[in-house]
Amino acid sequence: MSADKSSGDALNDAAQLPRVSIVIPAYNEESVIRQCLIAAVYQSVPAHEIIVVDNLSTDRTAAIVAQMQLEYPESPIILLSQDRDQGLIPTRNFGLNHATGDVLGRIDADSVVEPDWVEQVQKAFFDPSVQAATGPVVYYDMPMRRFGLKADDKMRQLMLKLAKHQYHFLFGSNMALRATAWETIRDETCRDEKDEMHEDIDLSLHLADHELKVQYWPQMVSGMSARRLEDSPRDYRYYVTRFDRTYKAHNVKKMALKAPMVVFFSVYFPAKLLRAIHTVNTAQPVRRGGQ
Repeated sequence: MSADKSSGDALNDAAQLPRVSIVIPAYNEESVIRQCLIAAVYQSVPAHEIIVVDNLSTDRTAAIVAQMQLEYPESPIILLSQDRDQGLIPTRNFGLNHATGDVLGRIDADSVVEPDWVEQVQKAFFDPSVQAATGPVVYYDMPMRRFGLKADDKMRQLMLKLAKHQYHFLFGSNMALRATAWETIRDETCRDEKDEMHEDIDLSLHLADHELKVQYWPQMVSGMSARRLEDSPRDYRYYVTRFDRTYKAHNVKKMALKAPMVVFFSVYFPAKLLRAIHTVNTAQPVRRGGQ
């Protein structure tokens, strides 16, 4: 094969790769939004655009994003304001509706995507039958992070197997879907005014209703905070039982889909203890002079 032909093939492959937008809903996220944006900027393949949707924040979230735009003028950081409704779902929808990429990535404000995240998203969508994709997460504020990543990956693989590959669920901290898939379901997704459901599971079920393929892509890795473990047992229980309320809203009764709730309940107390120990250890002052 000639060098010219190889170069031509490479250019054709690059031309076929989808443009990836990253959408980040944010409400009072001044403590984490900067690290989220830095990770989104420093990618092996640049994102088409990085959209932060500020939702009536009362802290410095918007100001920090504006400062990042000045610090990284070559990066496509876009700040939008969604001030009509308070809530994740209207803010998420606003961002997805304004994104212009071929594939719309969706992460949280405390997400820290791996440096090849955009590149892996492109690879996941190289198969034209794939309409949405999700991957595992690593909890960056927990001990044994790489072990945790492997455990998270195995758990998600198990969920897929238990569901007999009929359903695969997107994970809001690490997901992407084709713009055309979003156009298909956006007017059907639940508004969830009472804030009782998992919005990412709702998205997944609407995609399944249209037989739009969701792909699990293990190489598509995002970091996220384990701050959910700071919730009280009562609040954590309400969070986990969102699975059940989402299934009921969609009249889904498969017992296998109860598995995520069992897993989340079982890890709460040991993970909470590990996080507490890790927090204490990392907060210890550095000793000098052998003291």
